[in-house]
Amino acid sequence: MTIRVATAADTHYADLLCQWYIESAKQRGTGIAKRDPEYVREKMRQGNSVIAFVDGELAGFCYIETFESGKFVANSGLVVNTELRKNGLGRAIKREIFRLSRTKYPNAKIFGITTSLAVMKINSDLGYKPVTFSELTTSEDFWKGCKSCKNFAILTENERKMCLCTGMVFDDINAPLPAVEIDEDAPAIPAEMQLPIVAPM
Repeated sequence: MTIRVATAADTHYADLLCQWYIESAKQRGTGIAKRDPEYVREKMRQGNSVIAFVDGELAGFCYIETFESGKFVANSGLVVNTELRKNGLGRAIKREIFRLSRTKYPNAKIFGITTSLAVMKINSDLGYKPVTFSELTTSEDFWKGCKSCKNFAILTENERKMCLCTGMVFDDINAPLPAVEIDEDAPAIPAEMQLPIVAPM
């Protein structure tokens, strides 16, 4: 398994990843289904995403979004190849995008909303705490991303105070970063694609 920062060289995977998003949402019966391939490609060009491979095959992806001038950061769009689930890959990707977020935006609150119990468990293990929606960003850019979710009417009916998702926030900027997991059997990754290794604060 190889997990690294995605780059412009990976943009040809965007269409396939967006198809995975649609299929994943259908399987769950809830959640946000649609992503624009160009948006995914831009995250890759910015160095604001991580991409995973298993035996050279595309295995998963996740990206960073920033709001309110970097005050809030979300780790969004976690998706894993359906054939490779239940092997800890989603947890490993989430861990690395969390490390990248804290390295690039060390003073930001990292937050997310999810209906997935598995994601809640991963977030809790990383130090996230459940919060009310009032503790999350007020950015319209974030909330408009919920429009493609089948539960958007519930969110709007409750004036964005609650929905079926649980809000979670990590804001302990002094907590040590998770250690880098090294796969000794993986091929060497060029330095410019490696996730940064940062000593605990």
